[in-house]
Amino acid sequence: MDEYSGSMGSDADVAALASIVGEVEGAAAVVRAGQVAEVRALAAAGQLAARQAAGSPAVVRAHDMALRSVAAELGGVLRVTDRTVQSRIDEARDLVEHYPATIVAWESGRITRGHVRVIADAGSVLVDASPERRAEFEAAAIVRCERDTPNRVRSEVEILAERFAERSFTDRHRDAAAERRVRVVPGSAGMSDLIATLPTVIADGILDRLTQQAQTIVDAREPGNAGSAFGANGTGDAASAGDSEPDRRRIDQVRADVFSDLLLAGAPALDPTAHGDGQGSLGAIRAQVQVIVPALTLLGVDDGPADLVGRSPIDAETARCLAGNTHSWARVLTDPVEGTVLAVDRYRTPWPQRRFLRARDQHCRFPGCRRAAIRCEIDHTIDAAKGGPTALWNLAHLCQRHHSMKQFTRWKVRQLPGGVLEWTSPTGRIYREDAPAPPVAFAPASISTTATDEPPPF
Repeated sequence: MDEYSGSMGSDADVAALASIVGEVEGAAAVVRAGQVAEVRALAAAGQLAARQAAGSPAVVRAHDMALRSVAAELGGVLRVTDRTVQSRIDEARDLVEHYPATIVAWESGRITRGHVRVIADAGSVLVDASPERRAEFEAAAIVRCERDTPNRVRSEVEILAERFAERSFTDRHRDAAAERRVRVVPGSAGMSDLIATLPTVIADGILDRLTQQAQTIVDAREPGNAGSAFGANGTGDAASAGDSEPDRRRIDQVRADVFSDLLLAGAPALDPTAHGDGQGSLGAIRAQVQVIVPALTLLGVDDGPADLVGRSPIDAETARCLAGNTHSWARVLTDPVEGTVLAVDRYRTPWPQRRFLRARDQHCRFPGCRRAAIRCEIDHTIDAAKGGPTALWNLAHLCQRHHSMKQFTRWKVRQLPGGVLEWTSPTGRIYREDAPAPPVAFAPASISTTATDEPPPF
């Protein structure tokens, strides 16, 4: 029995899994063909309604009535409301009429329905763009989507769309930020959702700080999950939750309680890191965000968006503000063709080595995972216990979930030159994970091939 048998079973189980994977792959192809056919049919229904209304003196009303009638007919077949069908018809027409190459790429299996949604959502900012510019965006977006999962390419495609938009991202963000607000949506069982609409970098920073503080509380528990529970009443009164009860809250619950305490009382009700009368470290925790800013944007030459790694684009003004106020930032040199990270200033010591890896990896390097590198662990591709060196060519970021999976299942990985990871699944399928190229970068028009300033060996 090998070291993986407890988590993966026998070789017969692996063979059975391989068969199931093949069946799922075949079923997915059938589903894809059906989905594409449905989109084309719904678009045709919308175009039919438009033709029926053509020439009417009240074109808008006539078109709406024709569309309602068609949607009602299809709703009876699909067993959904005519309003739902009408919305799907509008989406289908948008795809078929504005993103024909995307439909073809989806139909051929080069991209998935998730990629199609990413392209259409990002392309919504191009409403005033010419057909030529929209087509240029679409072609570039498809190339990006072909090489990674929808959640990974979303911010890159959004930033790409911003480059083709008539109105700058910074201008539109300024208008959107003016609509920031907080509201309460009543729920059931005495619960409600408190929703804050904020600039993305602020919202991400809030979540990061809450997560760090909640994790500190969880880590401070006594072995065996002992410790005092406390309520989120902003008073620090633990008695209401029962002094003798062990703290068994999940991290989501702790995060919600810390959030309530910070808003109601300005500080967590209980700091498990405090000793005696001295203050603990919980309140000193500050938010961390990872932002990639093009050099020209940083210098104020252009207002192109920056990338909040793991989230979405942010406006140039916010990016410059963050860069100006931080005490830790690094210059990243990228390949002018591939866009991958080549070097980061001063990477000879252990900390700059980690800084290089953050810049190169950006996120967890397991296929499809987008958890930001600042929330991941640095893994030795060849385990240190087996002689793997702490060298850049043997290191990569993995989130805790995928770090554990590499350690305790039959998934295997090897690192190729350039930070490429080659993952082999239990069934023998190989998934290549290229080092991501920052979605925002400045590439010189030409590069000298006679440079003698070689990077040091790793």
